Amino acid sequence: MQHFANVLNKRKMSMRTETSDPVSVPLVTEPWGMWRTLKEVRQNILSIIPQIATSQPIVSGKMVKRWHMIMDPTALRQVLLERLEIYPKSEVTKNLLKPAIGESLFIAEGAHWRWQRRTAAPVFSQRNVMNLSPVMSAAAERCAQRISTHVPNSAINFFDEMITTTFDVIADVTFSGDESFDRNNIHTAIESYISEAGKVSLLDILALPSWVPRPNRLLTGWGLTETKEIADRVIEARKRYGAADPPDLLDLLLEGEDPDTKRKMKTAELRENLLTFIVAGHETTALSLSWALYLCAFDTEVQAKARSEAQSVLSDGRAATGDDVSQLPYIRHIIDEALRLYPPAGMVSRTAIAKDELCGRAIRPGDTVILPFYALHRNELLWDHPNSFYPERFSSSKSIERYAYLPFGDGPRICIGASFALQEAVIILATLLSRFEFIRVPGRDPKPVMILTLRPEGGVWLTTNQISKTTK
Repeated sequence: MQHFANVLNKRKMSMRTETSDPVSVPLVTEPWGMWRTLKEVRQNILSIIPQIATSQPIVSGKMVKRWHMIMDPTALRQVLLERLEIYPKSEVTKNLLKPAIGESLFIAEGAHWRWQRRTAAPVFSQRNVMNLSPVMSAAAERCAQRISTHVPNSAINFFDEMITTTFDVIADVTFSGDESFDRNNIHTAIESYISEAGKVSLLDILALPSWVPRPNRLLTGWGLTETKEIADRVIEARKRYGAADPPDLLDLLLEGEDPDTKRKMKTAELRENLLTFIVAGHETTALSLSWALYLCAFDTEVQAKARSEAQSVLSDGRAATGDDVSQLPYIRHIIDEALRLYPPAGMVSRTAIAKDELCGRAIRPGDTVILPFYALHRNELLWDHPNSFYPERFSSSKSIERYAYLPFGDGPRICIGASFALQEAVIILATLLSRFEFIRVPGRDPKPVMILTLRPEGGVWLTTNQISKTTK
């Protein structure tokens, strides 16, 4: 709570003159019953966040179970780092994701999680992430070429385009273009699961065990079964024929072992973690890029400043590379601000398994502890002009309170692929901004809706103007 006493001494920022802020989620201003809550949560999980969560450190209530939404950085540190063992992932989260990614890193707890994390951590070392950057640059170049073929002034859905681009990246860095890897089938199955099976059901709200069938997840089971079979075939083939050159994520996972026990992942464990990386590795980055492009079109001054930076680094008209990322700080700030305003995991939940106290409030075993990152990132006690788009707020790392900004979570379970995603996003955004001007389509702004991730419902529709080399 001490942090909230100190935030009164916030720095002031000179804001641009804008007629409005970018799109946001309408938050709850009046109590809802169970049926209204269930209806709304199936349409947009974030819609159940009370408006007061953007001006308070903690908000509590009861819906079958007691729940607490935490927006206090000190309490968030306790949940994510200091007392992690008493706040495992909630059963709702596990029920939603286990059919797709099994007992992978994202879901596993305790010793089973720890050995997988130790095994996979070297895969995402800075060296390996940098070695994979040429794949990101190639995908950025192909994306720019596709955009250039569109009829001038015709609207493009950049959410679809970013999904295509980032899936190209994750497919290539995961399976090195292996022809036996049917990316279209896997992409379709994943998209189907996210859009339908990812919706919370009444059975989830009532905390019924996972063996009780969820009808909407049964409908998408065929796609997941086929996806797992494809992944298993590719893994077994790679074991027989050896590593690619340079090694991809699958090769690195096959080579990986727990440094303590020397245990290696079996085929099922490799598959579950690969599917986790595929789902998380393209979806979250595509979302960050889609929202970043929308925001650049929303604020033409930001876009012009970012384009100037990109063109100064990419003066020969090439695609950005991993080596360029450190020279593109403003592009990175735009990505950071997009992640603040529209965090892909806008809300996650934990289930307390022991007594505790957060923000002076008693936490009982069985209570649901909700981490609403969407509300955290827009909390007026933590941020100046929290609903405004202002990338410059990230120009000094000291100005951002630790645990006030958590797009990738934090603590031991911080997203293992965060550096991969950020490098990819900067490479793609810089490449596109250096070549195109992005313009909003009147009346077609996206609507922020979270099912499993915070997506732009309706798409991100923009028109483009290609910038000739002579104007660079």
